[in-house]
Amino acid sequence: MRRWIRHHRYALAIAFRRLLSNPFSSLANLLVIALTLTLPIIGTAFLVAAQPVVKQVSITPEITLFIDLPHDQEKAQSIATRIRNEHETDVANVRVIPRDQAMNNLKGNPAWSDALAVLPDNPLPHAVVITLKETEDLPERVATLTNLWKNLDGVGTVQHDAAWVQRLAAILAFLRVGLGLMAAGVVLVVLATVFNTVRMQALSQREEIAVARLVGATESFVRRPFLYLGALTGVLASIAAIIFAKLALIPMNENLATLAGTYNAQLALSLPNTHHLLLAILTVAVLAALSARWSVTRNTRF
Repeated sequence: MRRWIRHHRYALAIAFRRLLSNPFSSLANLLVIALTLTLPIIGTAFLVAAQPVVKQVSITPEITLFIDLPHDQEKAQSIATRIRNEHETDVANVRVIPRDQAMNNLKGNPAWSDALAVLPDNPLPHAVVITLKETEDLPERVATLTNLWKNLDGVGTVQHDAAWVQRLAAILAFLRVGLGLMAAGVVLVVLATVFNTVRMQALSQREEIAVARLVGATESFVRRPFLYLGALTGVLASIAAIIFAKLALIPMNENLATLAGTYNAQLALSLPNTHHLLLAILTVAVLAALSARWSVTRNTRF
């Protein structure tokens, strides 16, 4: 056991020595990997921050049914009662807005008062406004109920907000796919950078490796320092990426707070939790070590 620990401690010391022996090259490789890792971290921060916003704006979607003009307010009330009774599980609230009330509301708006004053009569229809309950399949349910209610007798036009709900869900799905593709690109960058770094180290130490083999060094003993070199590169680059992302979020949050303040809202970007960050560091370290093993195996066959 002590021998095993001594071998790994020796390999770790050699890896640190090789990193410090070429400081500019090592720093360049670390920066390349760190800056590449920063992008998905910031993307994850945006995605996490968007989740509560989506839940907040999609709490009370509404569907408005405009009644044909020949029908009176009693027709609107009967439609509202029917919807309330037949769709109790889907509907949170149903209210009728008489045409006179709608006209008075518009006249109270200075932007519309002058234009409405020249109209000989009220052109607005009675309206039934239906507030739906929040469900997991909200966009699909809104579309289904809209198609059902637009065929009711007396309903002329249906206006609903399913379009923007669907667009919002599509945007989040697009961001998730984009983040996944970005993560795949990051993996390729990490593999390629570590592979090339270890390749250059192996080629520059061909004679040292050959002598070690002549005196009885095993392949594991030869490869182990390179594996630690790759893992160390991944760990240090990941830590640097977290620092870069944290610094980048400071000016972003300042501008985001100003924007959110105009909507009387509070919104801030933050890094993923500690468990996710540690898992990301471990994943990058393992990928870098695997890339280093592949590189040293290919470039030390002589």
